[in-house]
Amino acid sequence: MARRVVITACSAITPIGYAKDDIIAGLEQGKSGVKPLRDDGLLSEYIHSRVFGTVDYPVNYDFKRLYRKTMGPVAFYACRVSKDILATAGLSPEFISSGRLGVAFSSTHGSPTVQRDIYKTFYSKSKAEFSSIGAVDYLKSMVHTTAVNITRMFGITGRVIASSTACTTSSQSVGFGYEAVKYGMQDAMICGGADEYDTTTVAVFDNLLACSTAYNDRPECTPRPFDADRDGLVVGEGAGAVLLEEYEAAKKRGAPILAEVIGFSCNNNGGDLILPNLEGITSTLKFALADAGLHPAEVDLISAHATATKMGDVIEAQAIAGVYGDSPLITALKSYMGHTMGSCGAIELILNLYMMEKGFVAPILNLDNVDKRCAMIRHVRELTETDIKIAAIQNFAFGGVNTCLIIRNGSEVD
Repeated sequence: MARRVVITACSAITPIGYAKDDIIAGLEQGKSGVKPLRDDGLLSEYIHSRVFGTVDYPVNYDFKRLYRKTMGPVAFYACRVSKDILATAGLSPEFISSGRLGVAFSSTHGSPTVQRDIYKTFYSKSKAEFSSIGAVDYLKSMVHTTAVNITRMFGITGRVIASSTACTTSSQSVGFGYEAVKYGMQDAMICGGADEYDTTTVAVFDNLLACSTAYNDRPECTPRPFDADRDGLVVGEGAGAVLLEEYEAAKKRGAPILAEVIGFSCNNNGGDLILPNLEGITSTLKFALADAGLHPAEVDLISAHATATKMGDVIEAQAIAGVYGDSPLITALKSYMGHTMGSCGAIELILNLYMMEKGFVAPILNLDNVDKRCAMIRHVRELTETDIKIAAIQNFAFGGVNTCLIIRNGSEVD
């Protein structure tokens, strides 16, 4: 029998802030977290894009050395936001170690900064350097480093899901966690994703001509979702985590209900691994509505994937219009932070939780001149005070992977 699944805690490290109040203020004030690309001496002279969604403030990692030694930067991010939600959730130590709490968490490709050091050592002609590679180096860099460092640090013994599907990594994590709780395989799940500052990720998208390059001297003016002058995505960093719980158990222990996850879908385009696909994305949106048992008119807000690539925004706008018409409000949170890669789905989910709670929708930054090919949907262009009862969070990834999460405002859950 299917069970109801609610979100009872959340935390995000983003280019526009870490504390909840700072993030909300950033959204309300139209703050951009996009900064000049740091020169780390790696491929810098060959990269055309010189901007990055940067976490440029200190984050306190009050972790014991026992746990720190197996963490690269991406695992530090993951464990920080996970520690935050466990601290506020009030779960008992007995439950945390019972096997009924699991983890669904990952990143785009582990810790690339640690991987680079390992590869450099592999190619070294020094036997001493080669011999210096140890087990902890792999533990820091492996693709599931975020998930297993979380389990180790907090003594979590439930199932581990480490989906690594580029831009849909953390939305899949939340979706798969939702299904694990919904169908009784776990009673609670820590779900999310993280990605660290990495120049090689910029180089990859830059080489594919997908990165923004026209605003290098004005980082705050890019990315520009749905704008006629958009010229590509901006790579970013950050982390987001949510705690999912079975509704009755959460209600019984008096946990705050931030939202209810009422729908999730994930599919693949089954074709081109890079170009967006209208049919595939449209199917994803329809499947999520079916899972939630909703009519399109019941959705108040869509948090679009909207990376500001030339065709991606057009295809997404066409899919939204085909399924929803011009009914829901549309925002695009990457305009504030850039594309935080594997963490974007979780971060954008959390920002939607904050907007739901405060009763506003953040406008799309840098949307000065709507592309005519995207003009058929209701872009939010100024701060809008409104009650959001139901929101959909959309994410699409290289490889043709599409996801959609649908949530109900916690104030509407009974």
